[in-house]
Amino acid sequence: MNEHLAAYVETNLKDLQFKVARSHTSEPLRECVRDALESYFRQLGGHESNDLYQMVMREVEEPLLRTVMEHAGGNQTRAARVLGISRSTLRKKLAQYQIA
Repeated sequence: MNEHLAAYVETNLKDLQFKVARSHTSEPLRECVRDALESYFRQLGGHESNDLYQMVMREVEEPLLRTVMEHAGGNQTRAARVLGISRSTLRKKLAQYQIA
C-alpha cells in the first residue's frame, strides 16, 4: 500500500473509531443540534438558506411533543407541565402536528 493510501486509511479509521466511541456516550442535545446544523451548512455548499429558524423548530418540536406525550401516557395536563407550557398551547401544537 502506498504512503498516501496508508495515511488516508489510518486517518479515516481514527475518525470512525472516534465516531463509534462518541456514539456510546450521552452527547448533549445542543451538540447534536450544532453537528446537524454544521452538516446542513456544508451540504448547502455556499448557497443561502431561508427560514432556518422555522425549519429547525419544525424538526425539533414534533418529536419533542410526541416523546413527551408518550412519557406522559397521553395525559395532556401532565405533558404541558413537563414542557412548561399551558395546556391550551399544547393542544394547539398537537393539532398543528396532527398528534392524537
